[in-house]
Amino acid sequence: MKTALTELTGVRHPVVQTGMGWVAGPRLVSATANAGALGILASATMTADELRAAVREVSLRTDAPFGVNLRADAGDARERVRIIIDEGVKVASFALAPSRELIAELKDAGVIVIPSIGARRHAEKVAAWGADAVIVQGGEGGGHTGDVATTVLLPQVVDAVGIPVIAAGGFHDGRGLVAALAYGAAGIAMGTRFLLTSDSTVPDAVKAKYLAATVKDATVTSAVDGLPHRMLRTELVDALERAGRARRLARAVRRAAGFRKISGLSWRRMIGDGLAMKHGRELTWSQVLLAANTPMLLRASMVEGRTDLGVMASGQVAGLIEDLPSCEELIARVMREADQVLGRLGTSLGMSPSGD
Repeated sequence: MKTALTELTGVRHPVVQTGMGWVAGPRLVSATANAGALGILASATMTADELRAAVREVSLRTDAPFGVNLRADAGDARERVRIIIDEGVKVASFALAPSRELIAELKDAGVIVIPSIGARRHAEKVAAWGADAVIVQGGEGGGHTGDVATTVLLPQVVDAVGIPVIAAGGFHDGRGLVAALAYGAAGIAMGTRFLLTSDSTVPDAVKAKYLAATVKDATVTSAVDGLPHRMLRTELVDALERAGRARRLARAVRRAAGFRKISGLSWRRMIGDGLAMKHGRELTWSQVLLAANTPMLLRASMVEGRTDLGVMASGQVAGLIEDLPSCEELIARVMREADQVLGRLGTSLGMSPSGD
């Protein structure tokens, strides 16, 4: 199946595995790439040296194109851009809208730039700055999210920009791929579905929690970092929502200190990142401090397997997922289902195989 996404990036199938912190490491990304989709390496929870090592590991595991996801507001964003360029990475993805300068630097080096956005105006901005494509996530998606459904947001963005649009939020199978294509998208991006594969390094106990979830268990809360965040509802989430602001902040500071130790970041750098995050956004200092807590809460579940202490970011689609295929099996299934759906549609509409 050829689309504007496959033509742009050189992958075989119009499917993207999103850059999930602590989840999208070399094993998952290379398995995705070898299956013919676009794997995105998550770098926000890595030091710059760890990022370079991870990129090189992926390159050893696959000859297929892959990407790296960056935090545009990180204090060392430019250093990470240089790593992407130096190591010959095909695609740069951004969790937040990148600056015009970062886009220009990447494009001058031949890197494809694909920011993730959650609103039409953001898509219009990065398109005007030279982005090659955008990933647009509706409110069904996991992690930080908005309140506009994919079925409403996607056609808005498709109509607003003249670059390929990749649909995210609520996708897990071939039917979703066909639906996204019908809206005008060039492909789909999936996070929770790739988290729940045998190639994902997420501990089995955590995967079991996801598999047991219903669509109503993937709730939106601002108790973790002050911003709307879709995750599985757990006792921890309930406790955070019941806790007062002072208690949440005390916990956040302790965990931020833990993240500083693991990441190797200095307090100066972390404060600088906080200032960058606050800039241009309606965030209080309390929200900025709470945000520093998030990486450690995610690590507790995605790395340590602590379902009692960790946060489990999740799309609503977790309630529809029942198995743990390999990336190769998943991509083959999605494409097979998409072909079957297109075939049934053609038959029901009285179309010949040639489309006449």
